[in-house]
Amino acid sequence: MFLGADIGIDLGTATVIIYVRGKGIVLQEPAVVAIERDSGKLLAVGDEAWRMLGRTPGNIVAIRPLRDGVIANYDITEKMLKYFINKVCGQRLFVRPRIMVCIPAVVTTVEKRAVLEATMQAGARSTYLIEEPMAAALGAGLEIAEPSGNMVVDIGGGTTDVAVLSLGGIVLGESLRIAGDKFDDAIVRYIRRVYNLLVGERTAEELKKSIGTAYPQEESQSMDVRGRDMVTGLPKTVRLSSGETLEALAEPVQAIVQCVKGVLERTPPELAADIIDKGIVLTGGGALVRGLDKLLAEETGIPVYVSENAITAVALGTGKALEYLDKLKGKTTLVSEAILKTERR
Repeated sequence: MFLGADIGIDLGTATVIIYVRGKGIVLQEPAVVAIERDSGKLLAVGDEAWRMLGRTPGNIVAIRPLRDGVIANYDITEKMLKYFINKVCGQRLFVRPRIMVCIPAVVTTVEKRAVLEATMQAGARSTYLIEEPMAAALGAGLEIAEPSGNMVVDIGGGTTDVAVLSLGGIVLGESLRIAGDKFDDAIVRYIRRVYNLLVGERTAEELKKSIGTAYPQEESQSMDVRGRDMVTGLPKTVRLSSGETLEALAEPVQAIVQCVKGVLERTPPELAADIIDKGIVLTGGGALVRGLDKLLAEETGIPVYVSENAITAVALGTGKALEYLDKLKGKTTLVSEAILKTERR
């Protein structure tokens, strides 16, 4: 049990990662919840619920309460957060934790409020927000407090956040609601169009992780795909190559490339010079798609590096931000319990 611990949460569309100060990453589970359809009773959360996706009977539904980087189902998100916080801290909290949660670089006030309210209801003493590119840069070990330009591209499950940072703040930022989930959707659509085969999102994600590529590879890989034939309605197996995933992922990948180029075009010259020297840092699970770094480097003419801790960079950054709140003053939003109570009246 962690009494009054500081907790950093990467509340991702696909995965929730929790960092506890002094302990490091203590939880990394899918952002999936299984509930009873009629009563709304919580049946499973995280890994257990993920195994149920696409395999539930009529009375159970497995859902992902976050979509495109923001809360799509408030009540379920609150229950999920409470479950994960209790799992990390223990059921009996003598002192509630301070919690920092990351949000996409461009979100509405309503979306911010939903995250803050859900976190407070889940058991936080006080809640802070930090923008994902800032957290990703901190987690990747970049010196963002210096008067020098750094560029981070965080490709998560629901959003891609592109930002240029300097002096502890975001100079330019853009949030694109195209990321890992859209990669999966593109693979599903490709298989349906080319092979008349229906596959689920779990199968598409396994394909993306195993043979997915954003840049032509010297050695082609292939993988068997099982699904339902749209013509006969019977189960069917086809073999998909990495070259085909390149074709399938072309559209969402190009959208990300154009977003990065757009931010670079608006970057002040001095910061642009710094970025040419330091390169672009990729974080997030989507950054691990084969060849994405090579494609971005080729399209921009700037070196591109994938962070060593790409998947956990944002969660590590939220933890570091709690340690350096003074340095980040003005770049985070503190909402105390008292303020939230006043607003609820």
